[in-house]
Amino acid sequence: MIAQGSDMAGAMTAAPAPGGEPKLRLRRWLETALPVAPGLAIVFAFVLLPCLWLVWLSLFNDTGQISGENYQRIAEQVSYRRIFVTTFSVSLQTVLCCLVLGVPLATFIVSLPERTRALFVAFILFPLWTSLLVRAYAWLVILQRNGLINSWLLQAGLIDEPLPLAFNAFATVLGMTHIMLPVFLLPVIGAMSGIDRGLMRAAASMGASRAHAYRTVFLPLALPGILAGATLVFVMSLGFYVTPAILGGGNVQVISMRIARSLSTYSNFGAAAAIGVVLLIATFAMLGVSLTLRKLLLRR
Repeated sequence: MIAQGSDMAGAMTAAPAPGGEPKLRLRRWLETALPVAPGLAIVFAFVLLPCLWLVWLSLFNDTGQISGENYQRIAEQVSYRRIFVTTFSVSLQTVLCCLVLGVPLATFIVSLPERTRALFVAFILFPLWTSLLVRAYAWLVILQRNGLINSWLLQAGLIDEPLPLAFNAFATVLGMTHIMLPVFLLPVIGAMSGIDRGLMRAAASMGASRAHAYRTVFLPLALPGILAGATLVFVMSLGFYVTPAILGGGNVQVISMRIARSLSTYSNFGAAAAIGVVLLIATFAMLGVSLTLRKLLLRR
């Protein structure tokens, strides 16, 4: 009886006072929110507010009145649709080139010993330390009519006139692939490094060839990293300006160039902001598709 009475007394002591549960929840929420409050404030001030200001600015037309004229112009004019198609086409081609070059290269790198792998990763990171402008002009020196490739081919007698290698979509995609390939490789190498090599040996012990085991075991496990790298390349490629401007030579018009022209030539901030909002929506839509695909892959 004495023990039972002490248990009842302890239960009564541990029971929260009336109205204490909401206070406890508030305290726990504050303990969780306060450490991340400075980071949230920075994101709100430097990311969310500029995006909201961009949306607000896009609602004003040339006369300073609020209307949907800027968005209507984007939807109706063929030139805008052509620029969006070109931008997405160049970005997708860059992603495909990174996939074709990056997946085999990442597979080779993760198969190396640890020290050699670290050396290769350092070589991959090295171009990121070089100016993007320098890399674009380096490709221009190589690809232009009197550049290295055309000079060598003419001297060897393989061609009669210089090939149009620069100032077109080919040069633009080539330069963007060179810039974005390290960005693609980093998440892919990280994903492939975490795959247990015992799975490949188990597949081989069951009679699967190396190619079949790579295709059915290794690649499916690496797909989340490959998808993350492809999404990163695509989203970043949508906003490229320097490389298309230099290697495209004005023949490859992308969204960023149209925004720059609207600001520098026409001083039309509303039109430029509307293009930026449409591009932002397209970027978020692409991220949503990527997250959906990633969830489906993880469920498998």
